[in-house]
Amino acid sequence: MTRKRIGILGGTFDPPQLGHLILAEYTREALELDHILFVPVADHPFKTDATRVSIAHRLAMLELAIDGNPNFCISRVDIDRAGPHYSADTVKIVKARNPGAELIFVMGGDNLREFPSWNRPREIYRNCRLAVMKRSDEDITPTMHDDILPGLSEALDLIDVPMLSAWLSSTFVADRLRRRLSVRYLVPDAVLKYIDVNALYR
Repeated sequence: MTRKRIGILGGTFDPPQLGHLILAEYTREALELDHILFVPVADHPFKTDATRVSIAHRLAMLELAIDGNPNFCISRVDIDRAGPHYSADTVKIVKARNPGAELIFVMGGDNLREFPSWNRPREIYRNCRLAVMKRSDEDITPTMHDDILPGLSEALDLIDVPMLSAWLSSTFVADRLRRRLSVRYLVPDAVLKYIDVNALYR
């Protein structure tokens, strides 16, 4: 029997934008994953002001963003428990809830650069593989941290995603909204409508 392969994509999703969806779909296809778990962060472990709107709004927007894709689903693992929320704990809980499944933790190249400073990084890549999305302008390699995190490169898949640009981020989208500039084609239409109806980011 083939093991189920599950991707884990965490973030504040504040707001969810097309880069998140492109990243998730590209990863799912490249690594032949059964589905992608979007894990919204309710309590960021390093920044008390990391989010701009409430988890209720972010969750509602994320539900709208992934609607219609049967391979995408939302996990409340970092919502329904007290924080701060560390990735090592998230992976451990998802693993316990999906016995026998192979987990793949999806991250960007910037996360790989900072990975040694994460809470219990060894525990993360011992419980799952890492899928690192490499933008065309990023200077990262699978072995860049092997001197301090032995075995990391063996648990890591580096995936080139040239269509993802460094400028497309939730911060960029939120800043344009704050300045009352258009974000059409940067976020799904349903998310844009939700933002307008609820007067978010202004």
